[in-house]
Amino acid sequence: MTESTESAERLARPLIHLARLVGLATSYIGMSDDYHEIDDDVLKALLGALGVDAHDDDAIDDSVVRILRERHGRLVAPTVLHVVGKEDRVLLNTGIMQIPSATITLENGDEYQGALEPGAGDGSQAYEVDGKFVATASITIPADLPMGYHTLHVSVGDRTQDATLISAPERIPMLPAMEHDQLWGWMAQLYSIRSAGSWGVGDFEDLKTLMVDSHSKTGADFMLVNPLHACEPVAPLTPSPYLPISRRFINFTYIRPEAIEEYAGLGDDLKSQIGELHAQAEPLNGDAQIIDRDSMWRVKMHALWLIFKAGRSEERQKAFDDYKSTSAEGLEAYATWCLCYDKWGAPTGEADSWEKRLDKNSDEVQGLRRQFPDTLDFYRWLEWIADEQLGAAQQAAKDAGMQIGLMADMAVGVHPSGSDVWWNPECFAKGATVGAPPDYFNQQGQDWSQPPLNPIELENTGYLTYRHMVQGMFAHAGAVRIDHILGLFRLWWIPSGRTPKDGAYVQYDSEIMLGILALEASRAHGVVVGEDLGVVPDHVSTSLSAHQVLGCAVEWFEQMDGKFRAPKDWREFSLASVNTHDLPPAAGYLAYEHVELRERLGLIEGSVEDFEQNARAEHKAMMVMLIVNGYLDPDLLKDEKAHEQEIVEALYRGLRGSPCKLLAASIVDGVGELRAQNQPGTNNEYPNWRIPLADGKGNVVPLEELFSNTRLLSLAKVMQGR
Repeated sequence: MTESTESAERLARPLIHLARLVGLATSYIGMSDDYHEIDDDVLKALLGALGVDAHDDDAIDDSVVRILRERHGRLVAPTVLHVVGKEDRVLLNTGIMQIPSATITLENGDEYQGALEPGAGDGSQAYEVDGKFVATASITIPADLPMGYHTLHVSVGDRTQDATLISAPERIPMLPAMEHDQLWGWMAQLYSIRSAGSWGVGDFEDLKTLMVDSHSKTGADFMLVNPLHACEPVAPLTPSPYLPISRRFINFTYIRPEAIEEYAGLGDDLKSQIGELHAQAEPLNGDAQIIDRDSMWRVKMHALWLIFKAGRSEERQKAFDDYKSTSAEGLEAYATWCLCYDKWGAPTGEADSWEKRLDKNSDEVQGLRRQFPDTLDFYRWLEWIADEQLGAAQQAAKDAGMQIGLMADMAVGVHPSGSDVWWNPECFAKGATVGAPPDYFNQQGQDWSQPPLNPIELENTGYLTYRHMVQGMFAHAGAVRIDHILGLFRLWWIPSGRTPKDGAYVQYDSEIMLGILALEASRAHGVVVGEDLGVVPDHVSTSLSAHQVLGCAVEWFEQMDGKFRAPKDWREFSLASVNTHDLPPAAGYLAYEHVELRERLGLIEGSVEDFEQNARAEHKAMMVMLIVNGYLDPDLLKDEKAHEQEIVEALYRGLRGSPCKLLAASIVDGVGELRAQNQPGTNNEYPNWRIPLADGKGNVVPLEELFSNTRLLSLAKVMQGR
């Protein structure tokens, strides 16, 4: 019998005990049900990344004692979750025979007037802490505590301690339109879709048009786009939207200069200068091979500086000042980082680079802020304008009748040298990055190069970093898709200098993080979709369903033992799609673009022949499923190339045959594009995230022609059930 659990002898080892004590998994089950135990050196390195010393046996013993003393010695955990409408007990550590008392300060500053009754603990044993015995007691949190982020004040004898008390709904309310029906929308890479007014890259005005036109001309109720997180201030810009500088702020390179309110009031000379700059970028709109962000941004940034320096009315300046006041330290973090990058160059990650030598309080940083006040304010202003234009796009979508409007995408993490990490390094693990273990689709594993949030620091700070991020995501979106939502439960951490195979899972408090999602989604009347592809433990699926977080059903992944599952058997609470951005569009996948690409890039482990044979078997199995379920006429398979569009539409009829609450059609499938946007496991070997929208013949499809495209309109009819 194959081993699948750790032995009693292994579990008794101090290193294993220490790792499990802080949520570091010491074994895991892979995608093929293969069992793995984590090597000692990996565990020690990741404990170090968590700030726990485990370099030798004495250090391990000392760390265990320290952690237990801290946990048993505190009155209350730093962060406590309460479910709205239910009576909860908060466990406390008290002296023997001591009776605790507590009060609550509500989020708005008022004192909660309900009674907080003391009670017994959980029946656990007493502990000795610094020569005194500690036992558990409890405080009852009444069911009528309102939703919000409150402060719990606990007193026992002459000791007091505060905790962040998160009062969250049990689940995310379902939109009325989704209660008894499906909604459908489009998936798009915003940067890839250009109009005549674009500056070579799709922007917020294009997003507004995308959403309004997709609803009026195809009946779509949402538009899922790539992450719009903040990026670098000057070229070169990181192509991947999944490696942002900050997840709290917006990518200001998507601003449309001519849509800024102040543009209309500019003099003819300034408008002429901006027009000339746009003319320099305009040829980029016709490039079908590559998205050139850097060329775009060099000229657009100049135009934005001209508008910024032209000034604002008193009313508009007040609005800008209000934005700066509301955004407070977070905005200062990003704007200051941008200023340093602008004047000192890109962070390199090396020891002598400014982001390693200097922190936010360094004299050199403060001196730079004083030396260039206009440039610093320019970066604040860019965020304000980006916030306005993204908000205007969402408002236009809702005004047009879209049920959801924008579905924003939340990346897993941030750039290791970005503003989030530089300003608050204590929030992130040091000496580890996030990725994924090997699986069928990525046989070498993945290292996403992003430093993970430290779960210990999250708890100690009331999850403030995560809260700000979620609040920012819902500020201008009707739904949020969370990339790799398993990261709310566990993340695959890779020690610095090791391969993705040499990692381990670190646990997070999913109940608190899902509670925050439920709270913010409730306030925004929004929807949450979790990308839950790959190995998903049963308890994760159960928890997501209980919180009414929708999962993902990808048709090409809905298979078992070489057969595809009938769409009628897919999960109801899901966002269904044919593919993802990590796969070629449907037409490309049917033509084995993924096989040719992986062979060319050397990403196939084992023989190419075996990989291609498996791909052809998968293709055949999909066609069988479509035929058996009545979505595809088998005669069309006699000449697949000639009937490519009909086969693609059959794939989408499968979505319509599912019970899934949300259905998403890819814009690239609407126009017949063949190329993938991203090939995992590559960097510059493939132009990831730089593929413009083009049809099957390689011709650019401009936004003005998108929703009159015959092929796209035909696919839209399938999505409408016609």
